[in-house]
Amino acid sequence: MSHSDDNRVTRQVIKNFFVKLQEEGEGALVRNAITDRMDQKLLDPFVLLVEFSFSLSVGYPDHPHRGFESLTYILKGGIVHNDLKGHKSIIKAGDVQWMTAGRGIIHSEYPEQEVNNGLQLWINLPSIHRMIEPKNLELSGSEIPRAEEDGVEVKVIAGDSMGIKSPCQTTTPMMYLDFTLKPGSQTHQTVPESWTAFAYILEGDEGLFSSMDSSAISAHNVVVFGPGELVSVWNKSSSRSLRFLLIAGKPIGEPMVQSGPFVMSSQAEIDMAFEDYQNAKNGFEMAKSS
Repeated sequence: MSHSDDNRVTRQVIKNFFVKLQEEGEGALVRNAITDRMDQKLLDPFVLLVEFSFSLSVGYPDHPHRGFESLTYILKGGIVHNDLKGHKSIIKAGDVQWMTAGRGIIHSEYPEQEVNNGLQLWINLPSIHRMIEPKNLELSGSEIPRAEEDGVEVKVIAGDSMGIKSPCQTTTPMMYLDFTLKPGSQTHQTVPESWTAFAYILEGDEGLFSSMDSSAISAHNVVVFGPGELVSVWNKSSSRSLRFLLIAGKPIGEPMVQSGPFVMSSQAEIDMAFEDYQNAKNGFEMAKSS
């Protein structure tokens, strides 16, 4: 472990991997950044991270969720979101939607424009909060706080950075920061020592993580950090910006099972979620009208 000038421990990279582009159905392209139980355990409390793009002819009709929160962040285009409780929204480039599935939500997601690109992160809930009431919150790009200094810009979607704080209150304590580093710039972000932390690179090909002596890492890589207090990143490029998401959260440390659209504490609870949806009960009463 290395130490910064103020004696805080810099988190070292313990794993990094490239995320391949895959077709999902007809017209949808995805990069699944968290794909298996091993990654889910390593990245507790995070369950899935998907970068997606799909055309106007594709969408996701009414489907259920239970047991987690999701954060959808649109990079290009827009998504029309409808749920069966009557909540409708359009989130466009730069906008964010928080969805608490809680005890049960049924919704649809359709592209609003021909070119659409965004990310969806699933965040686990502690078992005591798993069956809370569902809710949605949208933040427009103009409502997301941002700061810029010394060639580094950050959009604070959750948590805090550079002295500014997101208005979002998440059930599971976390941060979600969208950093852009101009050529030659660097950033050193404090992350609570006990939290899980990883980065997902959106643009650029010469990112140095944890050490200036490390190998450069490029777009569409996941970078997982070990223990420590600081995440340090340098943009080695002389011509291209480096853009990445820094995502960190407080581990829950409980059993977790994800199956399809549900995230629960056991296989029995997963089976119950499917049964409740099929029988339109215990949070899925609106399924009767779908």
